Amino acid sequence: MNARGSGLRERKKQLARQQISDVATRLFLERGFDEVTIAEVAEAAGVAKMTVTNYFPRKEDLVFDQHAELVSHAAEAIAARESGESALAALHRAYFAALDVRAASVGLAGEGFVKMITGSPALLARLREIDEQREAAIAATLAAETSAAVDDITVAVAAAQLAAVHRVLFRQALRMTLEGRTRADTIDELSGMARQAFAQLEPSLSRYAVR
Repeated sequence: MNARGSGLRERKKQLARQQISDVATRLFLERGFDEVTIAEVAEAAGVAKMTVTNYFPRKEDLVFDQHAELVSHAAEAIAARESGESALAALHRAYFAALDVRAASVGLAGEGFVKMITGSPALLARLREIDEQREAAIAATLAAETSAAVDDITVAVAAAQLAAVHRVLFRQALRMTLEGRTRADTIDELSGMARQAFAQLEPSLSRYAVR
């Protein structure tokens, strides 16, 4: 298959995946995550149950359809840091860039969607797994960038601190949404929290993993 044909096929797959996720999210919002089965999602989307599970092996990932971005965003920002920039500074810059475009990685979502997540033990557990995967991705990148072992204590502690900033800010975004804050107020408050959070790490990490 030529590149054009391969690209078209991939776009069709992405569209199909997005359609299934959109249908599933609508059903989950209407009836609750735990009340909807994979078979019902497949029927509503007009596809076979196997098609749903091929795209989404876990039911929770029908909700977190951008989980790959949630996991990789921070590590990719570190790997792409500029000359003279530390891992901390790169994450600081990347967070505000993501906030500017309302990216999934900062936790901005509609109130119904947030209530669905926070009201489901299964989805909260999956969110914790994503947090752990993000931390592991950061650690792997820091190890590669500093020529250290991935289980080196400096790498492990730095990754834990950097991942914690994203985790805390993400949860703050969810909290403010549940409180009924406007999107503008939430973004404004997140900006202040982010500046404070990254500043708190500067004494220990401002000179770490500088390119």
